[in-house]
Amino acid sequence: MNRRDTLTLALGAPLILAAERMLGGTARALNSKTKGFDADTVTALEEVTAFFTTVDASKGGGLYRSAIVAQLAEVARRIQDGVPKSLKTRVFSATADLAALAGWVSHDSGRYPTAQRYWSYGVYAAGEAGQRDRGVEIVTRMSHQMIYLGHPTDALGLLGVAAAKAEMPATRALVASQTGRVHAALGDERQAATHLGAADELLAAELGDDVPEWVGYFDAAEHAGARAVSARDLARLGRDRRPASVHFEDALALRKPGFDRVRVMDRVGLAAALFDEGEAERGAAAAQQALDDAARIDSTLVASRLNTLLDAARPYETTAVDDVRTRARDLAAARPTTIAA
Repeated sequence: MNRRDTLTLALGAPLILAAERMLGGTARALNSKTKGFDADTVTALEEVTAFFTTVDASKGGGLYRSAIVAQLAEVARRIQDGVPKSLKTRVFSATADLAALAGWVSHDSGRYPTAQRYWSYGVYAAGEAGQRDRGVEIVTRMSHQMIYLGHPTDALGLLGVAAAKAEMPATRALVASQTGRVHAALGDERQAATHLGAADELLAAELGDDVPEWVGYFDAAEHAGARAVSARDLARLGRDRRPASVHFEDALALRKPGFDRVRVMDRVGLAAALFDEGEAERGAAAAQQALDDAARIDSTLVASRLNTLLDAARPYETTAVDDVRTRARDLAAARPTTIAA
């Protein structure tokens, strides 16, 4: 958990090789003294992590990021003090969840290298817990960051590593969906359809009743969101037949309560897609609803979608669209700014 070399974002071969090494790692010998954790402490850790995860999905994690990171630092210190053998799986499973969350809220606050650092620790913790698929899910978060930052080839490299290690149907579906989305960003319609279709098949076959909470967010709604963004990217290249707006509507109809941030992103995406499809009046109406919801979310990911909305609205000069532009600019300016470290 030291801070050396954390100000530079890992990219290319070093990033891919590091992910492969982490997912293929074996457990190391640990101090088995009991002073670091007991059963009550682990329960408290699980409960506070669940709380922070719920808040992040609902409101965005910017307000709570410092608390989440401080909690992770304390857990890492206690791990050095000792992990009883009887609690090892629970300790490291909870730590993997917390590190995954710390990485995500850091990414969502524009702290990209720091997010990588926490995710790497999360993959290590998942390995110690004997939960390789947990590590796979964290690597998909790293791939999401690469897409977001404009490095789709690196995203594909990470997803290739994840696909080779994924065993559970839920994580295999997640990896397939994400892989299809990256191929769409690269303009490869055939590969996008292949991987998105594979995710369809896995979801249709049902993922079972024992899907862990850490991957439970990936469902038909999340996959519909991936299809929506894929359709948007392909439409810009003239390579997708179904309008992106229809996919965004599918995602919104399927979203469960509690996932307010991603619902807002779907709404903003829908409005932008309608503008792209020449539906200025519908786009403006959808945008107003999206902006009402976005005002309650603390997230740079939402701010990024607002910029996409502004780009899509550029061709239109109507009073309704001008109002959307003004509101979107004001809201984007008030959201958290991108931070390099």
